[in-house]
Amino acid sequence: MIIKLKPEDIRRYNWYIWKTVIAFLVLFVLMLVVTDLGLFGPLPTFKAIENPKSFQASEVLSADKTVLGTYYVQNRSSITYGQLSPNVVNALIATEDTRFYDHSGIDFQRLPGIVLFTLIGKKQGASTITQQLAKNLFSGPIAHNPFVRVTQKLKEWITAIRLERRYTKQEIITMYLNTVDFGAYNTFGIKSAARTYFGVTPDKLTPDQAALLVGMLKGTGVYSPIRHPDRALARRNTILALMEKQGFLSDGQLAELKAKPIGLNFSPITHNDGPAPYFRAVLKQEIQKIFKDQNIVQSDGSQYDLDRDGLKIYTTIDATMQQYAEQAQQEYMGKLQQQFDDQWKGVNRAKSIKNYKLILDQGMFRSDRYKQLQIEGKSEDEIRQNFDTPDSLELFTWHGTVDTLMKPIDSMVFSKMMLRNSLMSMDPTTGYVKAWVGGTNFEHFKYDQVKLGTRQVGSTAKPFTYSVAIENGFSPCQEVDNVPVTITGYGDPWTPKQSSSDYLQGAITLRKALGYSQNYVAAYVMNEVKPIPVMELIKKMGITSTVPPYPSICLGTFNASVFDMTGAYSVFANHGTWTEPTYILRIEDKNGNVIYTHTPKVVQAMDAQTAYVMTYMLKGVIEDGTGSRLRGRYGLTNPIGGKTGTTQENSDGWFMGVTPQLVTGVWTGCEDRDIHFRSTRLGEGANSALPIFAGFMKRVYDNPALGIKRNVDFDAPKNGVSIVMDCNQYKQQQQGTGEVDKKLGF
Repeated sequence: MIIKLKPEDIRRYNWYIWKTVIAFLVLFVLMLVVTDLGLFGPLPTFKAIENPKSFQASEVLSADKTVLGTYYVQNRSSITYGQLSPNVVNALIATEDTRFYDHSGIDFQRLPGIVLFTLIGKKQGASTITQQLAKNLFSGPIAHNPFVRVTQKLKEWITAIRLERRYTKQEIITMYLNTVDFGAYNTFGIKSAARTYFGVTPDKLTPDQAALLVGMLKGTGVYSPIRHPDRALARRNTILALMEKQGFLSDGQLAELKAKPIGLNFSPITHNDGPAPYFRAVLKQEIQKIFKDQNIVQSDGSQYDLDRDGLKIYTTIDATMQQYAEQAQQEYMGKLQQQFDDQWKGVNRAKSIKNYKLILDQGMFRSDRYKQLQIEGKSEDEIRQNFDTPDSLELFTWHGTVDTLMKPIDSMVFSKMMLRNSLMSMDPTTGYVKAWVGGTNFEHFKYDQVKLGTRQVGSTAKPFTYSVAIENGFSPCQEVDNVPVTITGYGDPWTPKQSSSDYLQGAITLRKALGYSQNYVAAYVMNEVKPIPVMELIKKMGITSTVPPYPSICLGTFNASVFDMTGAYSVFANHGTWTEPTYILRIEDKNGNVIYTHTPKVVQAMDAQTAYVMTYMLKGVIEDGTGSRLRGRYGLTNPIGGKTGTTQENSDGWFMGVTPQLVTGVWTGCEDRDIHFRSTRLGEGANSALPIFAGFMKRVYDNPALGIKRNVDFDAPKNGVSIVMDCNQYKQQQQGTGEVDKKLGF
């Protein structure tokens, strides 16, 4: 039945409709007004809009501007419009806001649809890019309450208009792409997304790659190319079709791009990823300390946050040398671990390792598992039972990480028997640290052994004692009887032992004694120069750990870090000057303002002549001494000085390598000193540390672009050398002096 309305009824209903529309419009305007007045909560201030806050990762950059890694809560790094591929901009506009360049923040042609979808509580995609930016920057999570969601939307509209007044279209689209969340793997912003999914920078993104990333924004979980590649591919092709519709692609391009596979180069970023993870961990602590000690704060007085404030940290690390150092470690440590394991095969560790039970108990008490079980309220007996119950565990091996079923206590034994290693290399002139390998695997062993760890230095300390002797007129050619020496006057009489395998009988020169690391001669020299001057020189050369003034320091009974020892050996190559090892050049805020610059300390530790003579003596270690395999086995015949070091019971193996342009320190040992090689043949520094130095330097020399030249020798002092280093000439002088003494009746 059709009811025919009278004209007056039609007019009356039309009036009702118009009154409703007008009422809604009035209500809408009123709500905009009260929202602008702050009735529904504060709007972003003009200052906040001018300086929109979003968490930005801080970047650690190498000397050649390579990004070594980032510090972040959200893995986000900002870029400029010029660093964006046009394909990304085109894909975004075609998908999200085709009238982006025509509206002023709100697209009033699409406004009725926005209002309708918002009121009925459905997710809608009609917001402009500017509105979405306003939401990303200032709105926070979407409210589930319809009324609250309406007020949020009103705030977004007003903020969008303000953003349009403050920024250009290019700036808005750049800010948007810097703030969007690309879902899992802690990927925020287009720069992180391009790196994570395709391994490229944003300016290199192709149309299909850009379409895939933009397509993810509709639902990062639903359209994840990792978990749902079919959906992601279909969504990508939809975006490509939209780009073609808007004239950004031709028909031929569309067909070609749709036929391409996704082509991911997926590499999720974590804090452990990238080169120099140990360095970056130490660097972060150091920067936080610098900011606190020097009261470096933001303009509003708030503290800088490395994880949020988008700082740029420029370091001295050379990305290529860092890669070579890590490769040298990887190449040799697996072989060394096999040698170590073979020595312990079939051996009862509980009986053969001193303090075995104490080592395991201390390891258990320090473990994350123990701390978690304590938090759960487990008793000591329950915790020990847990450690003795098989569980699914992840273990580090030199063949890769393995998942296995093992008792946690057995996994701890496995970890304790794993060798550790560290390396640092620096330019002795500038003090710039070029490479830093703090351990064997940061994911499994996070303790840094370059700067934070200190170990007994063994025979690498002997050059300090010899330096004091040279400074006091001794010659490298002076001969000393290689016999036991007893030193008194410092408590109980002290007579060092000499390794029988390295013992050289008869009178030998100081250079040969150092080259073959003879303990008797080192003790003789110490007895001549006394401990206090040696200790004072060691401190001048940058050793920050405790060095007691006792005769035994000539054999390296004190502890020091690889960081300090490498800095100390740089004195020999740098004409007697200690330049503080430096790894921070400057720090900039997110706007490029320099907020910190490092100036290294410089100390004249010894005179230039002494330093030069010591390089001659250290070269003797390599030419005919404990480091000779560097020439024979590894073929490094160019001018290199060095010193091996092996501590008691082979707990620590050291090698310090000195060249005119690079000084490098290497240490190898287990986490606990009571676990060590069972023979000096394998545990000595010449076998456990020197080969890593060799692998590193061979790679460095083979790359001319690094500027480290093979055949550069150490510079003699400008004023010449008065100490005789030609042993034939020295003997003639001594003979001549003897003849004169006889004639004079002495």
